[in-house]
Amino acid sequence: MGSLYSEQRTWLHGFRAGFKLLCLAGAGIVLFILQQPWQLALAALLCAVLLASLGAALVPVRRLLVAVLVAALLVAGFHAVLGDWAQGAVSALRLACASGLGAALTVSTRTGDVVDVLEWLLQPLRVLGLNPQRLSLQLGLMLRFTEHFFVQWGKLDDAYRLRTGQRGSWRLLAPLAVHMLQTARRVADALFVRLG
Repeated sequence: MGSLYSEQRTWLHGFRAGFKLLCLAGAGIVLFILQQPWQLALAALLCAVLLASLGAALVPVRRLLVAVLVAALLVAGFHAVLGDWAQGAVSALRLACASGLGAALTVSTRTGDVVDVLEWLLQPLRVLGLNPQRLSLQLGLMLRFTEHFFVQWGKLDDAYRLRTGQRGSWRLLAPLAVHMLQTARRVADALFVRLG
């Protein structure tokens, strides 16, 4: 499966996955505590500096970041039409910041490392009879399939653009769905064989 993880080393690659997840959770809480547009604009500036510091490692998520910026602008525009530009700015900046931080985590952290952290965090659930290893594997697969979705969407869009000179947009949904279902089936078969 395709991955958004970047093999190009950055300063962020040097930190452990657990520390990065903790920082991401803390930053997410702070983003929802901040209420003023100027505070969130400052947070967005800090996120932009963080992303810029990663340089070429951001190439795998560049398209995703552009899509997030377009979505943020649409959210801001919708609120502006309703006459509440301040709420629109707050919502758009929160969306952009959270997505930017998630992108930084994605390009600098292997999925396996995230699964290991999740398994450790889920250990207390063993008391309730739940298997933390199985739960962390399920969460890890969800993360990988989300990554794989965006990677395949980009590949299909590139192929369609080369053939037709136009963006694929909604025309890609059917082949993307077929590809994702085939991939899910292959992964399920592999897990069945491996786990018995």
